[in-house]
Amino acid sequence: MRGFGFSLTGGSALLLSRMSAPARHALLRELFAPDGPVGVSCLRLSIGASDLGERAYSYRDDPARGFDLFAGDPEVVPVLKEILALAPGLPLIASPWSAPPWMKTNGGFVGGELRPDCHAAYAAYFVDYLQAMRDHGIAIGAVTVQNEPGNHKNDPSMVMGAAQQAEFVGRHLGPALSAAGFATEIFCHDHNCDAPEYPLAVLADAEAAPFLAGSAFHLYAGEPEAMGKVHARHPDKSVIFTEQWVGRRDDFGGALLWHGERVLVGALRNWAEIVLEWNLAADPDCGPHTPGGEPHCLGALTLEGDGAERNVAWYLIAHAARFVPPGSVRIGSALPLPNAAFLTPEGRLAVLAVNPADAPCALALGLGDDTSPTIALPGRSLATCVWDRGASR
Repeated sequence: MRGFGFSLTGGSALLLSRMSAPARHALLRELFAPDGPVGVSCLRLSIGASDLGERAYSYRDDPARGFDLFAGDPEVVPVLKEILALAPGLPLIASPWSAPPWMKTNGGFVGGELRPDCHAAYAAYFVDYLQAMRDHGIAIGAVTVQNEPGNHKNDPSMVMGAAQQAEFVGRHLGPALSAAGFATEIFCHDHNCDAPEYPLAVLADAEAAPFLAGSAFHLYAGEPEAMGKVHARHPDKSVIFTEQWVGRRDDFGGALLWHGERVLVGALRNWAEIVLEWNLAADPDCGPHTPGGEPHCLGALTLEGDGAERNVAWYLIAHAARFVPPGSVRIGSALPLPNAAFLTPEGRLAVLAVNPADAPCALALGLGDDTSPTIALPGRSLATCVWDRGASR
C-alpha cells in the first residue's frame, strides 16, 4: 500500500485559505499529521483547473506568454506548503483536466481533443509544471495523462482516445520527463471501471509501456473487478484509484456503506495501491465550481469560515489511512463480509470490514488459532480492526 487521501482542488485551497491561521493549522494537522486522527498519506492535485474551482484556466492560456503557475487557484501552493510542513514527503499525484485551449481541436476548455501537432508542446507543459512546483520545494511523484479522457462535458475537460494517449506517452511525455531528469511516474486511463480495454490498450503499446507505472481508475461506472483484470494482464504495473465523489448530504449511512464496500474494499481487493476519495473541501452549497462543473459534489469537509463539518469521505479515509500506513501489505482474508486485510510495517494485523446487512455479524479475526479475537460487527456499519498477534485491540 502507498496511501489513502483526497484531492486538494482549487476550491478546497480557496476555502482553507479563508480560515483563520490557527483554525486552518489545527484542521490540517488533524488531517495530515502522521500522528493525527486521520493520517492522510496521499494527495491529488489538478494540473491547471479542475471543475471544482472558480474558473477554468491553464498555466499558459496565451502561447505567446510564458508558463505561470499562479495563473489561477493561487491558494493551492501556499496551502500545499503548509500541508507538507506537517507531512514532509507526502506522496503527490497531479492530473490535468484539459490542455491549454490553443493546443486543442476546438480551442476551448470544454471537450475537444489534443491537436497532434501539439503533442510535443503539451509534453513540455508537463515538464514546466513539474519544474515550477519543484522550484517551490514541491515534488510531484506521479502524474496521470488525462483526467477522465472519455468525458467531453465537464468544465474543463478533454477527450483523448487510447491510441492517442499511447502515442503521446511513448513518443512525447515519457521522453520529455526523462530528458528533463524527472523520475515522476506516469499513469494512464484515470477514468471509470467500465472500460478496462482502454488501459489494456495503452499498457500493451510497445512505445508507451516502458514509461508507464500503471493505470488509474474511478468508479462512476463499471465494477471494481475491472482493476483486477487489468492487473492480471499486467502484473508488473501498478493499479491506483484516484477519484470517487459523494453527492448526497441526506444519506450518510447509505453513502458510507456504498463507498466502504465498493471503493475501499472493492479497490483494495483488486490490487489498488492508492485509494483516494475526491474533493477535500467544499462550502455549504457544494462550491466553488466552474460554471459547467459538477454542482453537487460534497467535500470530505464542509467549510464555512472557521467551521468544519466532517462528511462521509472524511470518515472513509480516516478508517483506512491511520491504520493501514504506507508499506502495509494486503494479505489473503476469508470473512463472511466484504473486507480487506493487511500486515502493517509494525507487524500488526488490520482489517477493514463492511456489514451492509441489518443484522449484526460475528467476525473471528486473526490467523485461525485460539488467540484470534472475535468481534460483533453491528448491522449497517464499517469497522477497522487492528491488533497485535495474540492480543485484540
